[in-house]
Amino acid sequence: MSSALTDLFPHPIVQAPMAGGVSVPTLAAAVSEAGGLGFLAAGYKTADGLYQEIKQLRSLTARPFGVNLFMPQPEYADPAAVDVYAHQLAGEAAWYETELGDPECGRDDGYEAKLAVLLDNPVPVVSFHFGVPSPDLLDSLRRAGTFTLVTATTAEEAFAVEQAGADAVIAQGVEAGGHQGTHRDIPETDGSGIGLLSLIAQVRETVGIPIVAAGGIMRGGQIAGVLAAGASAAQLGTAFLATPESGASAVHKQALTNPLYVRTELTRAFSGRPARGLVNRFLREHGPYAPAAYPEIHHLTAPLRKAAAKAGDAQGMALWAGQGHRMARELPAGQLVEVLVAELAAAWTALSQGGAR
Repeated sequence: MSSALTDLFPHPIVQAPMAGGVSVPTLAAAVSEAGGLGFLAAGYKTADGLYQEIKQLRSLTARPFGVNLFMPQPEYADPAAVDVYAHQLAGEAAWYETELGDPECGRDDGYEAKLAVLLDNPVPVVSFHFGVPSPDLLDSLRRAGTFTLVTATTAEEAFAVEQAGADAVIAQGVEAGGHQGTHRDIPETDGSGIGLLSLIAQVRETVGIPIVAAGGIMRGGQIAGVLAAGASAAQLGTAFLATPESGASAVHKQALTNPLYVRTELTRAFSGRPARGLVNRFLREHGPYAPAAYPEIHHLTAPLRKAAAKAGDAQGMALWAGQGHRMARELPAGQLVEVLVAELAAAWTALSQGGAR
């Protein structure tokens, strides 16, 4: 790892921030205590909720951790398309005996208030998703002692990240579970994307800042692969989703290895922005015509997702997962870090022995 990252955490393992209640303080603390970098997800939380989670996390560990923010999105949604989608979801609302959510209940997710929390009470690391913060903001965080990362899905986006002054870039391959961190949501690119190893190579040729690799990583051998390709660390989400410390529902955790769910797909069905999840009934039926409208669709479908989860119905839930989901292991988060580190060491040993022949 680069010296700056090495100073933060000894093992090149970052627990991806997973919004929606998955990345809870207990999970982040367990990862950080084991020598990785645990993360909280500020997306969909209030500023006070974020403050309370940071306070709880600090009571659980004195080691470095991170907080992830969603960048505010431009108002590009077509209200008529959202209305049509709401009409198409009427049957879902009747089935789950709930009302659809209000698509206009909020756009900025309390972004400025959350930034104020992070500037008033600096944390070791802050990452950003869905865009690039201003150079002034990144500079303010740096002066507060915070290391900054920004997600990129192309070399061009990575260049913008470097130009803005971020300390490192998260190169997110198309294999990654959950939302793609594209800087612009372009409908024409739905379902496409760059594989992680190709993306690392492209980003490495474009920028000089450290790279954190994300996308389908589930084993220590894969971590060795992205490090050999030029990354400084690996970010894993789905691998930690299955741990007992994760805030994911039992239904979601069980679905990761359920033979019923054989593949993942990028979809707008649940949030209006491309996100990778297990292919279930809701995704199959509504994904083909879900409009590009984030966060409007997220708010519209929120009651449906909550009702499905309450009923234990995985077919109506947003089962976010990366392409490596079938390799999920139900290990405590700290033990998972230890296993990944051992697998990484074994992979490095095998590589070195192979090179010596």
